Amino acid sequence: MRKQIKYIVLILVIGSLLYVLNYFKNANSASIIDYKTEQPFYTSIEKEVVATGKLNPEDEIQLKPQVSGIIDKIFVEEGDIVVKGDLIANIRVVPNEQSLLNAKSRINSAKLVYNNSKTIHNRNIKLFKKGVISKQDFENSKLSMDQANESLKQAENDFKIIKRGTLTGGRGANTNVLAQISGTILEIPVREGDQVIESNNFNAGLTIATVADMTKMIFEGQVDETEVSKLSEGSEIKVILGALEKDEFEAKLTFVAPKGIELGGAVQFKIKADVNIPESVNVRAGYSANAIMSIGQKENILCINESLLQFNRITDKPFVEILNDDGSFFTKEVEVGISDGINVEILKGVSEGDKIKVWNSIEDEDQDEVRDRQDENSRELED
Repeated sequence: MRKQIKYIVLILVIGSLLYVLNYFKNANSASIIDYKTEQPFYTSIEKEVVATGKLNPEDEIQLKPQVSGIIDKIFVEEGDIVVKGDLIANIRVVPNEQSLLNAKSRINSAKLVYNNSKTIHNRNIKLFKKGVISKQDFENSKLSMDQANESLKQAENDFKIIKRGTLTGGRGANTNVLAQISGTILEIPVREGDQVIESNNFNAGLTIATVADMTKMIFEGQVDETEVSKLSEGSEIKVILGALEKDEFEAKLTFVAPKGIELGGAVQFKIKADVNIPESVNVRAGYSANAIMSIGQKENILCINESLLQFNRITDKPFVEILNDDGSFFTKEVEVGISDGINVEILKGVSEGDKIKVWNSIEDEDQDEVRDRQDENSRELED
């Protein structure tokens, strides 16, 4: 019985010893969080705004027909260079049968009036020579005949226009679509044989072709409302084309919209800029582009990496953690200035030699530990 008690006590002592050894082993092997630090430095910061948009020709027009009909012939292709007045397309008029009948009826009515006026005037010639009627009556009959003749000619001309779309034909006829400016044919959205609708007060008409002067290009884009107040017309900017990422083109801001529009829940303002494109560079209308605009610049200012900033979860004010001589960290509120997204200006709260904790540690903290630490720092700043 005593031997059994001895064995039990021995086993308990050995188990306790193993437990203590394992505890100290785990305690000694636990990783110690070692934070890196960075010091403030002096540099220059230029704050820039990037606006997305497109490169478009300054002068771009859509050519529309003056008469409705069917496209009989297209004389140009997309990409062709044209001069103002060049023939772009010809339209064949398909007259409306009802309109033709009405025009013929007006001609017949005008002929009847003219023939009657002519008969009366011929009779008045004889009566005037015999002195039966006065000179005034004679001249009135001649005037009536001339007016009837003009009405007949007008009715005949209307019939020709309805039937053929033109009175005399030639280059200036309504059936011809001419280039209104010199430039490049950007688009021809129709084909020969397509039916087109004329442009009038009640209809915009169908576009035959789009012509643009490719020697004058402008950037058109959008800027957020938070940045638009810092832009000024006439300032120099840079434009980078999506298709030519390596090249930057000088441009001048010429327009900032006085009224914004809501896009995707944010208010955006339209901007325009004249872009200087060298003749050696071949650009196309509609290229995606980014405009880079400077809205602030400071030289030789005290800065830190913006990633070092933390924010009080209660007051939302920025602060940093600075290393003490004993290896601990204390929190310090800071006042920040201009930022370029990488570095931020420090106006107050940090000196040049301070060592600021870098958030990323050698061994990452889990999310709960991060929240606990941020809450503790916030309470420390409040106290």
